[in-house]
Amino acid sequence: MTDAPEGLLLVDKPIGVTSHDVVDMARRALGTRKVGHAGTLDPMAGGLLILGVGRATRLLRFLADLPKTYEGTAQLGVETTTLDADGEVTAERPVTASANDVRVAMASLVGDSMQRPPAFSAVKVGGRKLYEAARKGERIEATPRRIRVDAFELLSMRIPDVDFRIVCSGGTYVRVLLADVGSALGCGAHLTALRRTAIGPFSAVDGVDPRAPGDPLPLECAVAHLPRLDLGDEEAVAAGHGRVLGPAGIGGPYAVFGPDGRLIGIYSDHGPRARPEMIVAAQV
Repeated sequence: MTDAPEGLLLVDKPIGVTSHDVVDMARRALGTRKVGHAGTLDPMAGGLLILGVGRATRLLRFLADLPKTYEGTAQLGVETTTLDADGEVTAERPVTASANDVRVAMASLVGDSMQRPPAFSAVKVGGRKLYEAARKGERIEATPRRIRVDAFELLSMRIPDVDFRIVCSGGTYVRVLLADVGSALGCGAHLTALRRTAIGPFSAVDGVDPRAPGDPLPLECAVAHLPRLDLGDEEAVAAGHGRVLGPAGIGGPYAVFGPDGRLIGIYSDHGPRARPEMIVAAQV
């Protein structure tokens, strides 16, 4: 047994620090190196950042497909190198769009589409981060990725500023979406403020200060969004050793629990067998 902390931390990330900075804060506060994060936030963005502590770090990848909710502000009529307020201004144009024009432009982006990561991002191409090449004036383009926008709403408009709310898939660059809105309106736009308010069922309202996070949420919270399968004694022992089980008839990954209610791991059906994707229970 160990007294090392483990579980899930819902952090309200401060503006002006990196996601890695937040991880370091939590490591110092909790006295452990085993801390990771899911769903990076840019330094200029604040709001919900989910951290995994201890064994929960291995479960963070199962949070990747949860929808993300953001609220923020964009300025119409001004384009920048980074598509946000941290970049240099590259163009300025008059704003003639109405609120309805903005709503139409936003609505056109709802649904599935392909999005190319912006030049100033940490995406790697050929082993190089895009922003490193961009800072040297080199143009390298990443392969477009499939994204999904479930909702894109205009909350208010005070020309040249617009307040918005977006619900989108993980890996979506919100600043690219706002730049797309500016292009559709013919005036350009850039992101000036952004806050992530939710990731799936997790809310920024419950976020804590990473410098004084308190106790992590139980390990099971990291898989609460997945289907659940409760095993009997014999199957639980087999699963705890990572053995193949019979199929559960559940689509996608599902969380497997023992008779005592403890999380054993994550399984997925593969034809006539269920194979472990990850075992987190300590073997005895």
